[in-house]
Amino acid sequence: MRDAYGRKIDYLRLSVTDRCNLRCEYCLPADFKSFSAHGSTLSDDEIVRLIGGFASVGFKAVRITGGEPLVRPGIEGLISRLTRISGIEEVALSTNGILLEEKARALKEAGLSRVNISLDSLKEERFRTITRTGDLSRVLRGIDAALAVGLEPVKLNVVVARGLNDDEISDFVALTVSRPVHVRFIELMPMGETGFFSKDRWIPMPEIERQCDPLIPLSKLDRPEGRGPARVYRRPGALGSIGFISALSCGFCDDCNRVRLSATGKLVACLDGEDGTDLRAFADGERSSDDLEGAIRAAVERKPRNHTMVERISDGASPRMMCQIGG
Repeated sequence: MRDAYGRKIDYLRLSVTDRCNLRCEYCLPADFKSFSAHGSTLSDDEIVRLIGGFASVGFKAVRITGGEPLVRPGIEGLISRLTRISGIEEVALSTNGILLEEKARALKEAGLSRVNISLDSLKEERFRTITRTGDLSRVLRGIDAALAVGLEPVKLNVVVARGLNDDEISDFVALTVSRPVHVRFIELMPMGETGFFSKDRWIPMPEIERQCDPLIPLSKLDRPEGRGPARVYRRPGALGSIGFISALSCGFCDDCNRVRLSATGKLVACLDGEDGTDLRAFADGERSSDDLEGAIRAAVERKPRNHTMVERISDGASPRMMCQIGG
Protein backbone atom coordinates (compact mmCIF):
# COMPACT_ATOMS: atom_id res chain seq x y z
CA MET A 1 0.00 0.00 0.00
CA ARG A 2 1.02 3.64 -0.37
CA ASP A 3 0.81 6.58 1.97
CA ALA A 4 -0.56 10.06 1.18
CA TYR A 5 2.77 11.03 -0.44
CA GLY A 6 2.96 8.03 -2.77
CA ARG A 7 5.59 6.12 -0.79
CA LYS A 8 5.24 2.34 -0.88
CA ILE A 9 4.85 1.14 2.72
CA ASP A 10 5.45 -2.60 3.05
CA TYR A 11 7.90 -2.96 5.96
CA LEU A 12 6.83 -3.35 9.59
CA ARG A 13 9.14 -3.01 12.58
CA LEU A 14 7.47 -5.13 15.25
CA SER A 15 8.45 -4.62 18.88
CA VAL A 16 7.80 -7.74 20.93
CA THR A 17 8.95 -6.20 24.23
CA ASP A 18 10.12 -2.83 25.50
CA ARG A 19 12.39 -4.47 28.09
CA CYS A 20 16.12 -4.71 27.63
CA ASN A 21 19.01 -6.45 29.38
CA LEU A 22 21.35 -3.48 28.73
CA ARG A 23 21.20 0.23 29.59
CA CYS A 24 23.13 1.91 26.77
CA GLU A 25 24.06 5.50 27.60
CA TYR A 26 22.32 7.10 24.62
CA CYS A 27 19.23 4.89 24.81
CA LEU A 28 18.07 4.38 28.41
CA PRO A 29 18.78 6.05 31.75
CA ALA A 30 20.62 3.71 34.13
CA ASP A 31 17.64 3.66 36.51
CA PHE A 32 14.88 3.53 33.87
CA LYS A 33 11.86 1.61 35.18
CA SER A 34 8.97 2.82 33.01
CA PHE A 35 8.60 -0.40 31.06
CA SER A 36 5.18 -1.75 30.19
CA ALA A 37 3.59 -3.74 32.98
CA HIS A 38 3.83 -7.51 32.74
CA GLY A 39 0.78 -8.75 30.89
CA SER A 40 0.24 -5.51 28.97
CA THR A 41 2.30 -6.54 25.95
CA LEU A 42 0.64 -8.30 23.06
CA SER A 43 0.41 -12.09 23.29
CA ASP A 44 1.69 -14.34 20.52
CA ASP A 45 -1.87 -14.93 19.30
CA GLU A 46 -2.59 -11.19 19.24
CA ILE A 47 0.60 -10.46 17.33
CA VAL A 48 -0.14 -13.13 14.75
CA ARG A 49 -3.66 -11.75 14.20
CA LEU A 50 -2.35 -8.22 13.74
CA ILE A 51 0.46 -9.24 11.40
CA GLY A 52 -2.09 -11.13 9.33
CA GLY A 53 -3.88 -7.81 8.87
CA PHE A 54 -0.68 -6.08 7.81
CA ALA A 55 0.01 -8.84 5.30
CA SER A 56 -3.51 -8.48 3.88
CA VAL A 57 -2.92 -4.81 3.03
CA GLY A 58 0.42 -5.51 1.35
CA PHE A 59 3.16 -5.64 3.99
CA LYS A 60 5.89 -8.06 2.94
CA ALA A 61 8.62 -7.81 5.57
CA VAL A 62 8.70 -7.85 9.36
CA ARG A 63 11.68 -6.89 11.51
CA ILE A 64 11.39 -7.98 15.12
CA THR A 65 12.71 -5.39 17.58
CA GLY A 66 12.43 -4.33 21.20
CA GLY A 67 13.75 -3.39 23.70
CA GLU A 68 15.73 -6.57 23.32
CA PRO A 69 13.53 -9.13 21.53
CA LEU A 70 15.50 -12.15 22.69
CA VAL A 71 14.42 -11.57 26.31
CA ARG A 72 10.83 -12.38 25.31
CA PRO A 73 10.01 -15.96 26.34
CA GLY A 74 9.21 -18.23 23.41
CA ILE A 75 10.48 -15.84 20.76
CA GLU A 76 11.45 -18.74 18.49
CA GLY A 77 7.90 -20.06 18.43
CA LEU A 78 6.51 -16.63 17.60
CA ILE A 79 8.97 -16.23 14.74
CA SER A 80 7.96 -19.62 13.37
CA ARG A 81 4.30 -18.56 13.34
CA LEU A 82 5.07 -15.22 11.68
CA THR A 83 7.02 -16.85 8.86
CA ARG A 84 3.96 -18.95 8.00
CA ILE A 85 1.63 -15.96 7.51
CA SER A 86 0.59 -15.72 3.87
CA GLY A 87 2.13 -12.67 2.23
CA ILE A 88 5.02 -12.25 4.68
CA GLU A 89 8.16 -12.90 2.67
CA GLU A 90 10.83 -12.33 5.31
CA VAL A 91 11.22 -12.04 9.05
CA ALA A 92 14.43 -10.47 10.37
CA LEU A 93 15.53 -9.43 13.86
CA SER A 94 17.48 -6.67 15.59
CA THR A 95 19.31 -7.61 18.78
CA ASN A 96 22.07 -6.46 21.11
CA GLY A 97 23.61 -9.90 20.68
CA ILE A 98 23.96 -10.78 24.37
CA LEU A 99 21.70 -13.86 24.05
CA LEU A 100 22.37 -14.61 20.40
CA GLU A 101 24.99 -17.33 20.79
CA GLU A 102 22.60 -19.61 22.65
CA LYS A 103 19.60 -18.84 20.44
CA ALA A 104 21.06 -18.52 16.91
CA ARG A 105 20.43 -22.09 15.76
CA ALA A 106 16.87 -22.20 17.11
CA LEU A 107 16.13 -18.83 15.47
CA LYS A 108 17.40 -20.09 12.13
CA GLU A 109 15.36 -23.29 12.44
CA ALA A 110 12.29 -21.17 13.23
CA GLY A 111 12.67 -19.47 9.86
CA LEU A 112 14.41 -16.22 10.79
CA SER A 113 16.06 -14.68 7.73
CA ARG A 114 18.88 -12.58 9.20
CA VAL A 115 20.00 -10.44 12.13
CA ASN A 116 21.19 -6.91 12.85
CA ILE A 117 23.38 -6.64 15.93
CA SER A 118 23.95 -3.42 17.87
CA LEU A 119 27.66 -3.04 18.58
CA ASP A 120 29.05 0.39 19.46
CA SER A 121 32.60 -0.55 20.47
CA LEU A 122 35.18 -3.24 19.85
CA LYS A 123 36.98 -2.36 23.09
CA GLU A 124 35.93 -4.47 26.05
CA GLU A 125 36.04 -1.84 28.79
CA ARG A 126 34.47 0.83 26.60
CA PHE A 127 31.70 -1.54 25.57
CA ARG A 128 30.93 -2.19 29.22
CA THR A 129 30.86 1.56 29.91
CA ILE A 130 28.53 2.33 26.98
CA THR A 131 26.11 -0.51 27.78
CA ARG A 132 26.64 -0.19 31.57
CA THR A 133 26.35 -4.00 32.00
CA GLY A 134 27.34 -5.61 28.70
CA ASP A 135 29.92 -8.31 28.00
CA LEU A 136 31.58 -7.75 24.62
CA SER A 137 32.80 -11.34 24.37
CA ARG A 138 29.21 -12.61 24.43
CA VAL A 139 28.26 -10.35 21.54
CA LEU A 140 31.30 -11.41 19.50
CA ARG A 141 30.41 -15.07 20.07
CA GLY A 142 26.86 -14.24 19.01
CA ILE A 143 28.16 -12.80 15.74
CA ASP A 144 30.15 -15.98 15.14
CA ALA A 145 27.10 -18.11 15.91
CA ALA A 146 24.89 -16.13 13.51
CA LEU A 147 27.43 -16.55 10.71
CA ALA A 148 27.83 -20.26 11.50
CA VAL A 149 24.11 -21.05 11.21
CA GLY A 150 23.54 -18.84 8.15
CA LEU A 151 21.63 -15.90 9.60
CA GLU A 152 23.11 -13.76 6.85
CA PRO A 153 23.78 -11.06 6.00
CA VAL A 154 24.93 -10.21 9.52
CA LYS A 155 24.78 -6.45 9.96
CA LEU A 156 26.40 -4.53 12.80
CA ASN A 157 24.67 -1.30 13.83
CA VAL A 158 27.12 1.27 15.20
CA VAL A 159 25.76 4.50 16.68
CA VAL A 160 28.61 7.02 16.40
CA ALA A 161 29.06 9.87 18.89
CA ARG A 162 31.94 12.26 19.45
CA GLY A 163 33.95 11.32 22.49
CA LEU A 164 32.16 7.98 22.75
CA ASN A 165 33.49 5.79 19.94
CA ASP A 166 34.41 8.02 16.98
CA ASP A 167 38.03 6.89 17.28
CA GLU A 168 36.91 3.33 16.37
CA ILE A 169 35.44 4.07 12.95
CA SER A 170 38.53 2.74 11.17
CA ASP A 171 38.48 -0.41 13.33
CA PHE A 172 34.93 -1.20 12.24
CA VAL A 173 35.84 -0.57 8.60
CA ALA A 174 38.79 -2.96 8.96
CA LEU A 175 36.44 -5.59 10.39
CA THR A 176 34.48 -5.62 7.12
CA VAL A 177 37.69 -6.28 5.19
CA SER A 178 38.56 -9.46 7.04
CA ARG A 179 35.06 -10.79 7.85
CA PRO A 180 31.76 -11.07 5.92
CA VAL A 181 29.95 -8.61 8.17
CA HIS A 182 28.16 -5.45 7.13
CA VAL A 183 28.69 -2.41 9.33
CA ARG A 184 26.04 0.30 9.44
CA PHE A 185 27.19 3.62 10.91
CA ILE A 186 24.20 5.44 12.40
CA GLU A 187 23.99 9.11 13.32
CA LEU A 188 23.17 9.89 16.92
CA MET A 189 19.53 10.98 17.13
CA PRO A 190 17.67 13.15 19.68
CA MET A 191 15.50 10.30 20.94
CA GLY A 192 14.69 9.73 24.59
CA GLU A 193 15.43 11.99 27.52
CA THR A 194 18.67 10.31 28.57
CA GLY A 195 20.60 13.57 28.67
CA PHE A 196 23.14 12.12 26.24
CA PHE A 197 22.32 13.82 22.93
CA SER A 198 23.95 17.17 22.29
CA LYS A 199 25.26 19.17 19.35
CA ASP A 200 28.78 18.50 20.57
CA ARG A 201 28.31 14.72 20.58
CA TRP A 202 26.44 14.62 17.25
CA ILE A 203 28.73 13.90 14.27
CA PRO A 204 27.24 14.75 10.83
CA MET A 205 27.39 11.76 8.54
CA PRO A 206 29.73 13.34 5.94
CA GLU A 207 32.38 13.57 8.66
CA ILE A 208 31.96 9.87 9.44
CA GLU A 209 32.12 8.97 5.76
CA ARG A 210 35.43 10.78 5.26
CA GLN A 211 37.03 8.55 7.88
CA CYS A 212 35.99 5.44 5.94
CA ASP A 213 37.64 6.19 2.59
CA PRO A 214 38.48 4.67 0.20
CA LEU A 215 35.04 3.22 -0.54
CA ILE A 216 33.35 1.87 -3.67
CA PRO A 217 29.57 2.45 -3.99
CA LEU A 218 27.55 -0.72 -4.40
CA SER A 219 24.67 -1.16 -6.82
CA LYS A 220 21.37 -2.50 -5.56
CA LEU A 221 22.27 -5.91 -6.97
CA ASP A 222 25.56 -6.02 -5.05
CA ARG A 223 24.24 -4.82 -1.70
CA PRO A 224 23.52 -7.23 1.14
CA GLU A 225 19.86 -8.11 1.43
CA GLY A 226 17.72 -5.69 3.38
CA ARG A 227 15.02 -3.01 3.26
CA GLY A 228 16.65 -0.29 5.33
CA PRO A 229 17.69 3.24 4.33
CA ALA A 230 21.47 2.74 4.32
CA ARG A 231 23.68 4.02 1.52
CA VAL A 232 26.04 1.11 0.97
CA TYR A 233 29.73 0.92 -0.02
CA ARG A 234 32.64 -1.50 0.17
CA ARG A 235 36.33 -1.08 0.92
CA PRO A 236 38.24 -2.48 -2.11
CA GLY A 237 38.77 -6.22 -1.61
CA ALA A 238 36.59 -6.41 1.51
CA LEU A 239 34.41 -9.39 2.40
CA GLY A 240 31.75 -7.17 3.95
CA SER A 241 30.31 -3.70 3.38
CA ILE A 242 29.88 -0.29 4.97
CA GLY A 243 26.55 1.52 5.19
CA PHE A 244 25.54 4.98 6.37
CA ILE A 245 22.20 5.76 8.01
CA SER A 246 21.69 9.44 8.70
CA ALA A 247 18.34 10.75 9.87
CA LEU A 248 19.63 14.28 10.41
CA SER A 249 22.31 15.42 7.96
CA CYS A 250 21.19 13.26 5.02
CA GLY A 251 17.53 12.56 5.68
CA PHE A 252 15.81 9.58 4.05
CA CYS A 253 12.15 10.45 4.59
CA ASP A 254 11.37 10.59 0.87
CA ASP A 255 12.18 6.88 0.59
CA CYS A 256 10.73 5.73 3.91
CA ASN A 257 8.96 2.38 3.55
CA ARG A 258 8.14 1.48 7.15
CA VAL A 259 5.88 1.83 10.14
CA ARG A 260 6.29 0.54 13.71
CA LEU A 261 4.07 -1.54 15.97
CA SER A 262 4.86 -1.21 19.67
CA ALA A 263 4.83 -4.09 22.12
CA THR A 264 1.49 -2.86 23.49
CA GLY A 265 -0.18 -2.56 20.08
CA LYS A 266 0.38 1.07 19.10
CA LEU A 267 0.94 1.60 15.37
CA VAL A 268 3.46 4.44 15.01
CA ALA A 269 3.70 5.66 11.42
CA CYS A 270 6.92 7.64 11.94
CA LEU A 271 9.81 7.12 14.35
CA ASP A 272 9.42 10.77 15.31
CA GLY A 273 5.63 10.88 15.02
CA GLU A 274 2.77 11.16 17.47
CA ASP A 275 1.68 8.49 19.93
CA GLY A 276 0.11 6.35 17.24
CA THR A 277 -3.02 4.31 16.58
CA ASP A 278 -4.03 1.70 19.14
CA LEU A 279 -4.60 -1.61 17.33
CA ARG A 280 -5.04 -3.70 20.45
CA ALA A 281 -8.80 -3.62 20.11
CA PHE A 282 -8.41 -5.45 16.80
CA ALA A 283 -6.08 -8.14 18.17
CA ASP A 284 -8.55 -10.37 20.01
CA GLY A 285 -10.31 -11.60 16.87
CA GLU A 286 -13.69 -10.14 17.81
CA ARG A 287 -13.46 -7.29 15.29
CA SER A 288 -13.58 -8.14 11.60
CA SER A 289 -10.47 -8.37 9.44
CA ASP A 290 -11.93 -5.53 7.35
CA ASP A 291 -11.97 -3.31 10.45
CA LEU A 292 -8.33 -4.11 11.19
CA GLU A 293 -7.23 -3.52 7.62
CA GLY A 294 -9.12 -0.23 7.56
CA ALA A 295 -7.41 0.94 10.73
CA ILE A 296 -3.98 0.08 9.31
CA ARG A 297 -4.72 1.87 6.04
CA ALA A 298 -5.95 4.97 7.84
CA ALA A 299 -2.85 5.09 10.05
CA VAL A 300 -0.49 4.69 7.10
CA GLU A 301 -2.30 7.44 5.21
CA ARG A 302 -1.62 9.78 8.15
CA LYS A 303 2.11 9.10 8.01
CA PRO A 304 3.86 12.50 7.97
CA ARG A 305 6.04 13.58 5.08
CA ASN A 306 9.07 14.22 7.29
CA HIS A 307 10.31 13.79 10.83
CA THR A 308 11.15 16.86 12.92
CA MET A 309 14.36 15.68 14.56
CA VAL A 310 16.47 18.33 12.84
CA GLU A 311 14.36 21.05 14.42
CA ARG A 312 14.75 19.39 17.81
CA ILE A 313 18.56 19.40 17.78
CA SER A 314 18.34 22.69 19.69
CA ASP A 315 15.01 22.14 21.41
CA GLY A 316 15.84 18.82 23.09
CA ALA A 317 15.11 15.12 22.72
CA SER A 318 11.80 13.37 22.19
CA PRO A 319 10.30 12.35 25.54
CA ARG A 320 9.75 8.81 24.21
CA MET A 321 12.46 6.20 24.63
CA MET A 322 13.43 4.24 21.54
CA CYS A 323 12.41 1.00 23.26
CA GLN A 324 8.87 2.31 23.68
CA ILE A 325 8.27 2.62 19.94
CA GLY A 326 10.22 -0.33 18.66
CA GLY A 327 13.66 1.02 17.79
